[in-house]
Formats: sequence, C-alpha cells, structure tokens
Amino acid sequence: MAESEIVKEIMKHLPKEKISEANFEGANIVLYTKEKDFFLHNNGLIRDVVNKIKKRVELRPDPSVCMPAEEAEIEIRKILPPEAGVGNVIFDTQRSQVIIESEKPGIAIGKQGSTLREIREKTLWVPLIKRTPAIRSQLIESIRSVLYQNSDQRRKFLDRIGHRIYDGWIRGKKEEWVRLTYLGGGRQVGRSAIFLQTPESRILLDCGMDVASDKEAYPYLDVPEFRIEELDAVIVTHAHLDHSALIPYLFKFGYRGPVYCTAPTRDVMALLQLDLVKIARGEGREPLYTSDEVREMVKHTVTLDFEEVTDITPDVRLTLYNSGHIIGSSMAHLHIGNGLHNLLYSADMKFGKTELLDPAATRFPRLESLIIEATYGGKDNVLPSKEECDQVLADIITSTIKRGGKVLVPVLGVGRAQEVMLIVEKLVREKMIDPVPVYIDGMVWDVTAIHTAYPEFLNAHVRKQIFHRNQNPFLNEIFKRVGSQEERRQIIEETGACVVLATSGMLVGGPSVQYLKEFASFSKNSLVFVCYQGEGSLGRRIQRGEREIIFTRGNRQEVIEINMEIFTIEGFTGHSGRRQLMSFVHKLSPRPKKVIINHGEVSRCLDLATSIHKQYRMETVAPRNLETIRLK
Repeated sequence: MAESEIVKEIMKHLPKEKISEANFEGANIVLYTKEKDFFLHNNGLIRDVVNKIKKRVELRPDPSVCMPAEEAEIEIRKILPPEAGVGNVIFDTQRSQVIIESEKPGIAIGKQGSTLREIREKTLWVPLIKRTPAIRSQLIESIRSVLYQNSDQRRKFLDRIGHRIYDGWIRGKKEEWVRLTYLGGGRQVGRSAIFLQTPESRILLDCGMDVASDKEAYPYLDVPEFRIEELDAVIVTHAHLDHSALIPYLFKFGYRGPVYCTAPTRDVMALLQLDLVKIARGEGREPLYTSDEVREMVKHTVTLDFEEVTDITPDVRLTLYNSGHIIGSSMAHLHIGNGLHNLLYSADMKFGKTELLDPAATRFPRLESLIIEATYGGKDNVLPSKEECDQVLADIITSTIKRGGKVLVPVLGVGRAQEVMLIVEKLVREKMIDPVPVYIDGMVWDVTAIHTAYPEFLNAHVRKQIFHRNQNPFLNEIFKRVGSQEERRQIIEETGACVVLATSGMLVGGPSVQYLKEFASFSKNSLVFVCYQGEGSLGRRIQRGEREIIFTRGNRQEVIEINMEIFTIEGFTGHSGRRQLMSFVHKLSPRPKKVIINHGEVSRCLDLATSIHKQYRMETVAPRNLETIRLK
C-alpha cells in the first residue's frame, strides 16, 4: 500500500480491513477491495472521503475477484442491447477496467447508467464506454493496444506520478517564486517551448519545431537550467508540429515523466510525429527519433478532458480549457502554489465560432498572468468574417470549375483540412456550388477519422451530425480518399474539374507540392491558401509574388512557372485575428494583470503588446527566445 500521508488520511475514514490495496493513478487515488458488497454498496463512504480531502478517489474491485475475462465478455455482450453496436471489448486486467467500444455510447450506458451498473454487478469489472469511430482509424486502434499491452508498466508509471505529487516537497522549499524561460516561440511562429520553474517544479509547456526553417528549427533545449532528468511534466496544448514535434525527442534522451494533453491531441500528435519520421526516411535523412520514442510518449501520456482539474506536481494544478484552434486544442490554466499565482497559457486560439469548434473559453477561477499569441496580432491583421470567407471560396470554386480547372487547397492535415471539408460540404448542401469531387490526400483522412472518434470535442452542430451516421458531413459522397501514387497520377492526368485538399499547408513537402508542380503552369487552375504561411516556406514565397519556382531532382534542376490563379483566404485560419485577440483580452474574467505576447513575427508581437497596454492598462511584455520572466 502506498505509504503516503494522503492515503493515511483516507484510511482514517474507511474500514481498513475492506481495502486490499491503494494506488495512485496520477493525481487520482484508487482503492481496491476484495469484498463484492463493499464495492457495489459502500453507502456513500467514498463520496464522503472525496468531500473531506477534495481529491478524486475511486473504488475498484481487486483484479482477483473479477469474473474471468472470457466469461465476462460473453456476459457483457449479452447485457448490451444489439442497437448499441458493440465492437471491441478490451480488458485492462491490472486496473479491473473493461473498455467497450460502441457505435452508440448513450444506448450502451443505458438510462442513468443502468446498463453499466448491471455490468458492474454481474462481472465486477468497471466498464468504460468509448465511441467506435465512424471512420476506422488504424492509429487509434494501435494507440489503444499500446496502452492495454503495457498495462502493468503504465500502472506503475501512474503510481510514480502520484508519489511525486503527494510525497512532500522533495527539493526543499525556501521561498515562493515563479519564472518562465522562452526556449522557443518568442517573437516567432514555430518551435514553441516555454520552461516554467518554481522552487518545486520544472514544467515544459509545448515542445515543437519550426517546420519552415532549416537553420533555427529546434528549441534551445541546451540551456543550463533545462535538464531532462529534473523535468517533472510536459504539457502539450495541441497537436500541430510547431507545438508537439519534439516530445518524442525528450524520450530519446531519457525523459520518463508524464505528458498531459487531451485524448485527441495525443492521437493526432502521434500521427504527425510518425509522419515526420516517415518523411525524413523518404528523403534519405536520419529522423530525429524513431517510432519507438513515439510509442514511449504514448505510454507516458495522461489525457484530460476540458475543465478537469488535476495536480501535476506538489505545487502546480493544471486545468485544460477549449482554445477553439483544432480538435482537442487547449489553453493550459496553471494554479501555482497555495494561491501564489495563476497563469493562463492560451497557446494557439480562436475566439470565434467555426464550422468545427466552439470559441475559446474566457472564464477562469483566478487569473494573474496571460500568455497570448500574436500570429495575426498586427494592426493590419483584420480578418474578414466567416460568411465573407465562405462566399469567396464558393466564388473561387465555381469560377475555376466553370473553366474546367482544378482547385488546389494546401491544408494543415489537422484543423484547416476538416474545416474546409465542412465548408465545402455545406456549400454543396446549401446549393451555393454544384456538387464537385473533393479529393483528400496526405494524412487528412486519418485525422478526419480521429475527429469522428471524439465528437464531444467538436461544436454541438457537428457533434449531432456525427451521432447520426447518415448525416455525418465527413462521410459525404463528394469526398474521395486518395490512397496511392497511382490514384494521385490519375487525378493529375485524367480527372476533370475538381477540388484537391492536400498536405502540407505551407507547401514544405507532402502531396500538395506534387500537385502544385503539375497544376501550376495552367491558368485555368487555382491555388487557395487557407492557413498561415511560415517565414521561409514555399507558400510564403508564392504569396509574396514568386512565379518561377526551382525544384531540385537529384542533380537536375527543374523550373516551374506559376500561371494558376493565387488566392489567400486568411479568415479560414484557426488563429484569431487582431479584433478577436483584443476582444478575448477584453472578455477575460477575471482580468489578468500581466500579458506576455508570443508566437508571432516581431512586429506583430510588439504591436499587440503596445495595443493591449494602451487600451487595457495592463503590463505587457514580448520576450525574445532565451529571455526569462519572473512572474512572482
């Protein structure tokens, strides 16, 4: 039994003889009992303990008293109604939990949880219902199997986190202070990495790379104060590579602590990281890490729902809030010390409703310091309304299709791709454009499958559509998946007018570059940018007017002339424009005293910092990389 003060405190309120074991699962305390009656009917004793100690405590049956897994699966399938659409039934034998995949979770749960209660009573397993993705995802299945196959290792890892949180102040507390060091993302877009230190904690907020840069792609992980062996936790706000690419790299160098994020973030970032490894190998380069490190990261990830509060070190409590940027993207609210300081790292955010997501949250329990992005923070970054953008896209598609051309939309595989899919589907449904084949290339389809697995992270309208299979917008027949080089060649050479959504969004590799080479010289075709184009990327160069692009193939150089029409629709971005950023700061409750501006080009960071200071009389700062700010 975990010999920790908090467990001793819990045991004062419970009959000791009924508890066979106590473990930590991160900040949660899990008690095991061999007594069936106590597990099923403890007369609110566990609820009373939770109210007293204000921590999450769960009671589970000891694995030794659970029904054998084979028998339990037969019983479970008998109990669950056929219309629940039960798929895989997976037993986590170390933790007495059974994961049931269902097409209709509401039916599987039953009225007020009646079906789950019946499963508990008859099998003594604790049932967890997961939605079966409407689009099958090999990646989600692989991630789930990695977690279940390493159940014993994971149980020990989660217990270790709990001991770190609850077993006292290891480093010895002298005075209370909080400081942030910018290892990346200061006055730039790319390689976000912020190092938070207190006397007790070492926490890394994001760890990404600048995909558009050859020279300064990685964060400064070699600064003297950053030591992997001292790192307590990593928080990943969302899956985009400029925030998550280097997490497996930490595991390559021995990190074995927790990575906190939402479940969709875990799945999507693993997909993007594996793709990064594949691209490097395809280009004959040695990848930064291998799939083994990505697997290790998955095993050490602790997923949280929005607004779920958890301790992550003895003096830091984390809550993730919706940031409105991509599926599962979050703002990290950190409650530091015993009321010492409250920091919100808003990361990449969108304070406006989109086809996919609700706007970023603005209400928090307490807030003294805010870290905010300035991707579109400059005075001139006034983005058009969503309605205007929809109409512009409809006009571009209509005019291009009329002249028999093809529309190429380079997209970030996560977020912009699904947003554009929904917009095109809506334009067709509302008869604003004629039905047109939309080819989906790159990893877009795999990421879309992940969207259908986590509809609870999408806005209510899309969620409702996904729940009804025949209304699922992602399954509309206009969408055609491109699965091979041969199919790609067919679209280029034989297919008539169409829309192509392909990664990467900045034209820095991937199928979008292949389509560009083939479509570029024909004036009947169109190229539409719908996401931020990083400094140095091919997309940025084309936006700035370059119309002759040199590609190197082996020893041969090939010059491609760009005659296709070029459009940029900035309003489709997953980032807030200038007005929304100012409005977000205005609506924050409570108002922060200090605002730190990052994740933007130099002029935009400084511009936003000046405006917030003048308008709201708040202290503002736009740190450079390697600068440290003392918050308290």
